[in-house]
Amino acid sequence: MTLKGFKSFADSTILDFEPGVAVVVGPNGSGKSNVVDAIAWVLGAQAPAAVRSQKMDDVIFAGTAKRAALGRAEVALTIDNSARMLPIDFEEVTIKRTLFRDGESEYAMNEVPCRLMDIQELLSDTGVGRHQHVIVSQGQIDAVLNAKPEERRAIIEEAAGILKYRRRKEKSQRRLKASEENLTRLQDLVREVKRQLKPLERQAEAARTHGTLATELSTLQIHLVGREIAALREAIRAIQAGRQEQNESEKSIRSELSLLDSQIESAEEQLASTGTGEAGDQLAHVEGLRERARGLKALLTERISGLQRDLDRRLDGGVVETLEAESARLQKELQETHERTKFLEPSTLEVAEAEKNLKEERLEFQQKLFEDISPHGVEAAEARGKLTAIKSSIEMIGITRLQLQERIAAINKNESDSNQLLGELQDKMLTLNTEINTLNTEIESHIESVLLAESEEKNTEKLLAEARLESKAWVSRADALSEALDQVRKSSGVEELSDLEGVIGTLLELIEIDDGWEAAFEAAVGQSIASVVVRDLQTAKKALESLRAGDFAGGVLAVDSLTKPDKIGTLRPHIHTGTPSVGVLLDVLIGSVDVADDWRTGVAMASSNPLGVYVTKDGDRFASDGWRVGTDGSAATGSALEEALSQSEKAITGVRQLEITQNECRRIRKDAESALGNRRNRLLETQRDYDEIKDAFSRTESDLRALRVEVEGLELQEATANTTLQEHLQIQEEILGVLPELELNETDVLERSKEAEKAGQELDRKAAELGERRTEIETQIAANKERKQFIEHRLADLNERLEGYAIERSQATERRLRLEKKLRLAEVLRKIVEEKSEAVELELLELRRIRQEQSAAAQAAIGQLDKFRKARSELETRLTKIREELHRSELKEAESSLKLEAAVDGLRRDFDCEPGVAVNTGCPPLEGVTAKARVRELERELKIMGPVNPLALEEYEALNSRYEFLIEQLDDVKESRRELNKVIRAIDKEIVAVFSSAFSDVATNFETLFSSLFPGGIGSLKLTEPNKLLETGIEIEAKPSGKNVKKLSLLSGGERSLTSLAFLFSIFRSRPSPFYVLDEVEAALDDVNLQRFLHLIREFRDEAQLIIVSHQKRTMEAADCVYGVTMKPGGSTKVLSEKPAQEPPLIEARKEISVQ
Repeated sequence: MTLKGFKSFADSTILDFEPGVAVVVGPNGSGKSNVVDAIAWVLGAQAPAAVRSQKMDDVIFAGTAKRAALGRAEVALTIDNSARMLPIDFEEVTIKRTLFRDGESEYAMNEVPCRLMDIQELLSDTGVGRHQHVIVSQGQIDAVLNAKPEERRAIIEEAAGILKYRRRKEKSQRRLKASEENLTRLQDLVREVKRQLKPLERQAEAARTHGTLATELSTLQIHLVGREIAALREAIRAIQAGRQEQNESEKSIRSELSLLDSQIESAEEQLASTGTGEAGDQLAHVEGLRERARGLKALLTERISGLQRDLDRRLDGGVVETLEAESARLQKELQETHERTKFLEPSTLEVAEAEKNLKEERLEFQQKLFEDISPHGVEAAEARGKLTAIKSSIEMIGITRLQLQERIAAINKNESDSNQLLGELQDKMLTLNTEINTLNTEIESHIESVLLAESEEKNTEKLLAEARLESKAWVSRADALSEALDQVRKSSGVEELSDLEGVIGTLLELIEIDDGWEAAFEAAVGQSIASVVVRDLQTAKKALESLRAGDFAGGVLAVDSLTKPDKIGTLRPHIHTGTPSVGVLLDVLIGSVDVADDWRTGVAMASSNPLGVYVTKDGDRFASDGWRVGTDGSAATGSALEEALSQSEKAITGVRQLEITQNECRRIRKDAESALGNRRNRLLETQRDYDEIKDAFSRTESDLRALRVEVEGLELQEATANTTLQEHLQIQEEILGVLPELELNETDVLERSKEAEKAGQELDRKAAELGERRTEIETQIAANKERKQFIEHRLADLNERLEGYAIERSQATERRLRLEKKLRLAEVLRKIVEEKSEAVELELLELRRIRQEQSAAAQAAIGQLDKFRKARSELETRLTKIREELHRSELKEAESSLKLEAAVDGLRRDFDCEPGVAVNTGCPPLEGVTAKARVRELERELKIMGPVNPLALEEYEALNSRYEFLIEQLDDVKESRRELNKVIRAIDKEIVAVFSSAFSDVATNFETLFSSLFPGGIGSLKLTEPNKLLETGIEIEAKPSGKNVKKLSLLSGGERSLTSLAFLFSIFRSRPSPFYVLDEVEAALDDVNLQRFLHLIREFRDEAQLIIVSHQKRTMEAADCVYGVTMKPGGSTKVLSEKPAQEPPLIEARKEISVQ
């Protein structure tokens, strides 16, 4: 062992212990016991008292006057492990412990840091445990006998290596306790989760069913939408194919129509090029020229006649009268001329109007001629095409109206269903609202119940607390009374006297004191309160002899031969007894005692009557033997004890009843809280259902408003369609009303063309007649105008002649020449007119011939044009039909496209699915029902189910997983608990087996060693509880020769030391350890017993290494090696070692040690 800085070993000190017995010697205070403390400390001693210190850092060298204190203490113990007693593969094992001033402690094993537990585990199988029974320090010899039975058992267990089983058991018990706590927590969790799982399971099942139905419904709907999309796509492809054929047919017909249009245009140009209109105009113009030529010829003839008459006139004598007569005649002719002019003016106007009408008729004729030839036929074809388009539009409008009506009917049905659904939802809302109100009422009622239950529980808890306090008070009082009575019985010696005949009992057991009078009674009777009551004086004497023989203290009271006093004081009525003889005793003891109200009154009464005895209820006593305030005892009586026990039993019964009531209140409260929680959960569910139905109600109302708005829009579209339909029908009627006329015009074109020619001829005739009439009227007008002018000129001439006849005669020649010139000019003009008239007649004949040729060519062109128009009409009819079919195809394609787009949008919106996926979605297996019927069934079932909690399934699965996990954990904990119980039982069996074997060996060896140490004596070890080997303690029985000692405390000091040594060495012999350390264990032995001790040491010399600290010379002589310990003043401990064989050095060492 190496010590450095440990207690008095300031310097590094090495102790090599030889095999056998090593004795450490030295003067007192030199540090011998520090060697033992160092061994205990390095092996793990934790209590400062185990190394004789106040605190653990006291083991560090504290310094001296000459040396400074050190900062740490270090001890290293090296063990020879060549026999492999330690379960480690090293020849030597060095255990080192270091302690620093700051309290930090370090352990090391072969210079490797380790824990104290590692060291204890390593040494446990060698019998060197934490109790360190192999180290017997000063004072521990007597401690073995003074130890409790359980502490003696611990020493044997340590030697037998049971402590490791104890540690395993403790570890298993800690784990078992943790398992029990985990089991309780898990059971609580399982109950709580199971309680939550049941309602959630129903919701999850509903959600699972709803999800299954919804999934099937969604799959079927996607399948149906996919089929619809596929059908619409196929229909659109078919329509597009038909449209392509129709477009090709339309293109072909249009090509034919283009050809016919060009042919018709050529025919119309040919017809227009015939020039019938131009020829007619020229003919009319030429006929007008002919008539004007005739009129001019007649006018010129008249003019020539007038000029000839003027030339033939002569001047005579009766010229004045002649002139006057002529003037009168001319005046009359002038008046006739005016009248003739007025007469011709209406004819002129009629001719002008007739010419105007004729011109208009000719324009109308020409216009009608072209309209009959070309426009009439085109208008009929256009009217038929327009009629076809109108019919198609009417048909489409009819289809649209039907669709609108169907849509309106469907929306009206949806509106009716929505109204019905609104009614149902409103009914449900009313029902749920009623249920919510009912639940609120019930919740309020349950809250009141909970509050009432809590109030009752609090009141019960208050009463229970009071009852418990009262029960504790009565139990404490009963315990105090019982202890007081026991003390009284012990002090009275009643237990020693219980076998005597005539002993009635203690005084306190035989009386009953009124409440509040206990202190007064105790003050009155004084020390007699602890006396034993006996029947007679003889019994009293025997009782005193018995007490004296047993060296016990006590008093007796005899009840015979007592005389009742004449006067009874005020205290006696408050003390009662059921034994008449005891009543007489009480009369004698306290009959003369009076009670004062307080100590002042007692003092006054005692002062007035010094021979009297006065007490107060507070225990004050005033008598002739002295005055005293207060009492020391409790005046416990048997009746008081019985009353206290009775009251404590009643109180305990009341506590139990109140606990039952409290449990009942707690149960009622929990039931009320559970019912309240259920109602609140139900209210939450109902409120959630109400909110969902309310949302559904709002959505339905919104949908209903949307449906109404849509119906209004559709009705407006229907009204617009009806208006458009009426307009188209009106147009159709107009076209149908005009079409017959157009067709008649078309069919009568040829006849009208022929009639047009006749009408042209009639117009030519009328034009000729009008020309002749106009020529005649113009001639008459011109002649009348010429006549008027002539007459006017003639009158002017006559007047001039009458005024200036002379002048006239001078001018007659000139006038005659002028008239002749005019006459020649008129004749030339008439000749020119005659020539032009002949030319006009010839041109008129030529024009009439050309007109006849043009009429024949126009008739042929009209026939060809009619043929082309008929062919064009047929093609237009075919084209109209194709256009109608194309229009219907376009409408169908548009309708199909709209349906397809709506289906795709609905698919994406409602199902979040693409069309390709929907088309490829197969139909789920159906039994005896179509997909649409199954969809209706699923919708009806989902509607019947109503709203569900969509998260319930996920919550249930999570909670169920947690429940299963908790069940698994619970099973694991239960299994772990079973395994731990098995382990504990196995450890218990092992402990019992090892302890039984060890105890049997120790008991046998103890008897042997005791008989050797105490020749003729008997010593044995007994189990306190033989039936409980796990808990039983060990009692030591020692009877030295010639002594009947029942208690170890009665042994002498040497006997106690030898008995302890016998016990320890019986353990050493039964379960050997490699070494033992003994510190002055033989100090109390005499020479004989020392010799016996040394003989015992010699027996163990070969089996173990013994280190003994001693002052005994004979012990030193028995040593194989002696270690001398010395300490210079102000220095530290030094060690010298010698073997006894080396006598001189040893003697010198001993002398040196003695001197020092």
